[in-house]
Amino acid sequence: MDIIAFVKSTQIAPRKVRLVADSIRKQSVNNALVSLSATKKRGADVLEKTLRSAIANAIDRKALKENLFIKSIDVSEGPSYKRFHPSTRGRAHPYKKRKSHIRITLSDEINSKVKVKSSKVEKKEENKQSLRPTV
Repeated sequence: MDIIAFVKSTQIAPRKVRLVADSIRKQSVNNALVSLSATKKRGADVLEKTLRSAIANAIDRKALKENLFIKSIDVSEGPSYKRFHPSTRGRAHPYKKRKSHIRITLSDEINSKVKVKSSKVEKKEENKQSLRPTV
């Protein structure tokens, strides 16, 4: 069972959030919360809040917190504010204040492992059958 949580248009650049997101990808929920609380980057606060929202969604769907792990984290670019910094001789230097969209997908650990194992067994059986000579 996949559980999803979104945060849209949060005022932090996607590049900064991706640095933290890469460190917690494919971890269990408890390990990710511990590492996010110890991280001293601004993106960690936003990711922790989104992860807690995903956990609450999972508990609401009757999933056990101990069995959950992070299946995927997607950080995409949102709309950006275009601003100008005044410069000499009446000029202006443009810059962007970037925003991020964050999507965290949690999965139930037990269900995903069973699916992966069964698909590996099926592939092995197909390979054995294809290697047998036909008479």
